[in-house]
Amino acid sequence: MISIITAVHNGLPMNRIFWQSLRKYTFHPFELIIIDNKSTDGSREFFKSVGAVVIENELNYSYPVCQNQGIAKAKYDTFVFINNDIIVSPDWDKRMLDAADAAGLDVITPVGIEMLEDAVSSKAIKRRWLKVKNPLAVFGFSTFNLKLMHRLMYGNWERFANKRFEKFGLAVKEGFVGNTVMMRREALAKIGLWDERIQGADFDLYIRSKKRNIEHNDIKPVHMALGVFIHHYIRLTSKSTRAPFADKDNIISNEDKWSLETMREYCRDIESGL
Repeated sequence: MISIITAVHNGLPMNRIFWQSLRKYTFHPFELIIIDNKSTDGSREFFKSVGAVVIENELNYSYPVCQNQGIAKAKYDTFVFINNDIIVSPDWDKRMLDAADAAGLDVITPVGIEMLEDAVSSKAIKRRWLKVKNPLAVFGFSTFNLKLMHRLMYGNWERFANKRFEKFGLAVKEGFVGNTVMMRREALAKIGLWDERIQGADFDLYIRSKKRNIEHNDIKPVHMALGVFIHHYIRLTSKSTRAPFADKDNIISNEDKWSLETMREYCRDIESGL
């Protein structure tokens, strides 16, 4: 069983699509923990109606704060920290867990538009997504439009995802795609909770896992499951349409926490452009 932890602030059309894909394509039994940051469009009520555990914040908090709230509520020992603007693929959770088991990993992500197996493939799929998304984005982000973007991007989604798994199987590569992070509970004892000062939390998590690996060798750095592709819509709304973070004065950048030299050293084994 897995605990899926997701923070939301409005975006009801996307939240419905997100739930539909989880329900259709998740293999293992799961609890869905929603951290609702004062949604005003019915998102909070929607997730309650489908049986999710809803943490009701009365302000909009940053990503790491919300993920730690979810951890405190989670019943199971496998966490999945996942964005709401995604569509998962068939058996995504089983395939990621199988890849993690095969490689001896405590933290794993899928691949996606942000990063694939090499730089050439990553650039190609990013270009394709921009060609699909940008012309349609002017019409807004209704359920119809979001589904149309997805269909034009991939055609038959199940066939696309399954062909990728047939090609890569349980293969992994060091790196991360931060929209979906699967972590075992025991990893928390080694690398800790999410750093609530860092909004770029996936990057910080990777560096901490890499640092722990170098210094203690009791955990491997975050890797990607090359056979598991999850679609991410990426920045559906501008920052101007989102309520400011209640904890904004506490947030620092990765550069404030880690020196450039440290970041270069720890990230030299993964693709650039993170």
